[in-house]
Amino acid sequence: MALARAPLRASRRNYSSESPKQFAGAEDNEFNRERARIAEHGAESGEFWRKLTLYIAVPCLIIASVNAKLRWDAHWEHVAHDTPREDKPEYAYQNIRTKNFFWGDGDKTLFWNDKVNYHKKDE
Repeated sequence: MALARAPLRASRRNYSSESPKQFAGAEDNEFNRERARIAEHGAESGEFWRKLTLYIAVPCLIIASVNAKLRWDAHWEHVAHDTPREDKPEYAYQNIRTKNFFWGDGDKTLFWNDKVNYHKKDE
């Protein structure tokens, strides 16, 4: 038994009542003009923020880093000329321990820094 087939057509059927036309670019209408303005504004804004970052933010970060390094070195030079930590008095409100910490030797806090912090053990 042979299956019935639809006759072949020479060309594809267009589903539009308009005749097919070639795409020649965006039509000049209000929507496309607005989209073009938005794209242009986006390009200008991106360029503005790129220049702001490169010419203002990066130099400011470099200057602030140099300033911080100079102040850091000056601070530690000042600390080196100070009295030794062992000779400084320890007051009653410093290093209060009601119970030992459960890490290390139990005397040092979690953020203990041996260069800065000092605790005289009871003698």
